[in-house]
Amino acid sequence: MHRIIVLYEQAPDAAQYAEHVELCAQAPNSVFRHGPITGGPMGEPKHAFYAEWEFADKQAFDEFVGSDLFREAGKDAFKRGFPAPQVSFAELS
Repeated sequence: MHRIIVLYEQAPDAAQYAEHVELCAQAPNSVFRHGPITGGPMGEPKHAFYAEWEFADKQAFDEFVGSDLFREAGKDAFKRGFPAPQVSFAELS
């Protein structure tokens, strides 16, 4: 299983983000999830909002990461003025 993990230090504007989700959810062969980070074990968490795409296999992940849709999602987030996120890729066993 492969994931793209997106962490925001500040939560994006809810109305703008709802429109952005429509674009993100178009990623083929994936599940897109998102929501506020509600706490941590040692005080306030560093991040306020979480999003992820989950892919069942590397081929689907690679195809999306190399796609125009992935680039468009990043451009859309920037255009909407979302705080710059931290983006990571993970492979889970």
